[in-house]
Amino acid sequence: MTESPRFHSRPVADLHRPYAAADDRYESFDRYRQVGSSGLFLPPISLGLWWNFGDNIPMDNQRALLRHAFDRGITHFDLANNYGPPYGSAEKNFGRIYREDFAPYRNELIISSKAGYDMWRGPYGDWASRKYLIASAEASLTSMNLDYVDIFYSHRPDKVTPIAETIGALDTLVKQGKALYVGISSYSADETLEAKKVADQLGTPLVIHQPSYSIINRWIEDGLTDALTTSGMGAIAFVPLAQGVLTNKYLGDGDAERAQQRGSLGGKRLTDEAREHLRILERVASDRGQTLAQMALQWVLREDVVTSALIGASRPEQIDENVKALEGPAFSADELNTIDEAAAGIGSDFWEKA
Repeated sequence: MTESPRFHSRPVADLHRPYAAADDRYESFDRYRQVGSSGLFLPPISLGLWWNFGDNIPMDNQRALLRHAFDRGITHFDLANNYGPPYGSAEKNFGRIYREDFAPYRNELIISSKAGYDMWRGPYGDWASRKYLIASAEASLTSMNLDYVDIFYSHRPDKVTPIAETIGALDTLVKQGKALYVGISSYSADETLEAKKVADQLGTPLVIHQPSYSIINRWIEDGLTDALTTSGMGAIAFVPLAQGVLTNKYLGDGDAERAQQRGSLGGKRLTDEAREHLRILERVASDRGQTLAQMALQWVLREDVVTSALIGASRPEQIDENVKALEGPAFSADELNTIDEAAAGIGSDFWEKA
């Protein structure tokens, strides 16, 4: 397959040569951040393989993104069983690139996967039963050419399956050596505390929660951050840019119209009033010497309990922009107040928690 050179940090021809990671790959971040009270550390920016690693994206584009991310010190790649499209293709594509490029660096990588949303037909391919989680983990390892994942998540809470069964399945994966750590995603504060209690009784390293969190999506502040702190768990925030809302593509009326026609917000639309509040956020960012996306990432990472922000990218330049979020100055009280007021004026949460 061929693609535009804009996707590459290196010449296209280099993508077909044996990969050697950049010698300075650990110089992008001052430090890697501890996940709660565990011994696991993550880069402040992690790469999610949700949208841009399916069969609809040329393999060279995917390879360029993964190589560039690792060269910039992003050691954590986050997947799930049904990432694509089609379902499962992201893990298979990653597995191929891992085998060809990253196998020599396995000890430097944190690779995660999840199960919890619909994956295959029948009653055993959804939610959080023992049957589904263990079967899915086995399939994911095969697809990715891995003996183990560093983190395996229950992707969402299950109102039918007892939490003890779900955490028991995660415990089995750890004891079988197929996951080093385990996590949960989109669990409420009470569900998190219950899950942690069961995990502690089993001796299971449940160390991380993956919630949606952004300037305009603050549900985790209503009890979950306290629960994580109390439990000694860390968080990795997904959709920290609110599916692109907290970038410059919605700032202009024409740009917003085109972006929304592409379905970026799942059919939801930004009002004129909301765009005015986005422009206020952009002005705060500009005064700080940042893009709106950089400020949004730094804002999420200001919380001590948030270990990492999980980004998506379609080209290496986006990775570079996001990594620079760590270079911003500390937030002043006035800036935080202005951000709070503008966020309230946007008036929409563009990610609905499962």
